[in-house]
Amino acid sequence: MRIYFLTILSLVLFVSCNTDPNKQVDEGKVIENKYYSKEIGWSIEIPKGWNVTNRNVTQEREDKGLKAVNEANGINYDISGLKQLISFQKDRFHIFSATSEKCEIEYEGEYEENKILVKQLLYNTYANNGIKFDTISSTEIIDNLEFDLFHITIYDPKGNVILYQDFYSRFINGLDFGVNLNYIDEKEKNELMKVWKNSKFD
Repeated sequence: MRIYFLTILSLVLFVSCNTDPNKQVDEGKVIENKYYSKEIGWSIEIPKGWNVTNRNVTQEREDKGLKAVNEANGINYDISGLKQLISFQKDRFHIFSATSEKCEIEYEGEYEENKILVKQLLYNTYANNGIKFDTISSTEIIDNLEFDLFHITIYDPKGNVILYQDFYSRFINGLDFGVNLNYIDEKEKNELMKVWKNSKFD
C-alpha cells in the first residue's frame, strides 16, 4: 500500500533545479525534456519553463508528509520501498510528481481495499490538521488505461480555494504507480493536464 504525501504541508519549499536531472530520480531516465520509466513503461514530456525538482526538496516533502500521516492516524508507515520517478514544478504551488512502489497482491480486491484505506488516511490527516477541504473520487482514462482519481480542494479559513490536488493511482507491472498534481492557476493547471494526459504507456 502506498501513502500519498502531502505537499500542502510543505509549501514553504521553493523550486530547486539541478544541472543533472537524472540524479534526482530513483528509476528511469531524463533525456532533454522527456522522462521514461522502464519499470512502468511510461513516458512524459517535461513542459517548457518547469524544472525537475531537486532530490533534497522531494525528500523534505516526503518526510513532512509522512510525519503528518503517521501522527494523524497513529501508525508508523515504512516508505523505504517507495521510488521517486519524476517530479517537476513551475513554483511552490504548481507541482507534478510520480512515484512507484512494489505491490504484492495476495487476494482479489486487495488493491481496491488499499485505495479506500489510503483515501481515509488522507482524509484523517487533513481533518486532524484543521484543514478545510472537499474530496471527489472518480476514474479517468490516460492513454487507454483507467486510473483511480482522488481530487481534493483545499480552502483557507475564509473559504477561499488555496490549492487543488489530483491523486491518480493504478496497479502496473506489479507496482503501485501514483501521480500527484498540485495547482491553483488555470494556465499552469492546463499545462500539467496536457502533459499528463498526453503521456504514453507501452
